[in-house]
Amino acid sequence: MENIKDYQQYLRGYNYTGVTPVIIDFYATWCGPCQAMAPMLKRLAQEYEGRIKVLKVDVDKNQALAAAARIQSIPTLFFITKDGQIERQVGGLPFQELVRLAMRIM
Repeated sequence: MENIKDYQQYLRGYNYTGVTPVIIDFYATWCGPCQAMAPMLKRLAQEYEGRIKVLKVDVDKNQALAAAARIQSIPTLFFITKDGQIERQVGGLPFQELVRLAMRIM
């Protein structure tokens, strides 16, 4: 697993506190699979509000963070535990898989 401390300098403005598990969605507006996942991530954020945080990072507007995170394909999701351990998932996922992965970091 990777550690959030490796990316902390690039996460300014994303309100990562280390208090709540976080999912970071690296996406682009032109990416079809990214757009297909957007409503599922919004639903996940709403259903687990207060227990998990979902952050979205547009790789075109945040190239330094995308480069630091070695994003080579989108969508890429980081599932981050409270202690900062990261599990990386590349590609579109069905909602139930998003829930399963979210439960693992809670």
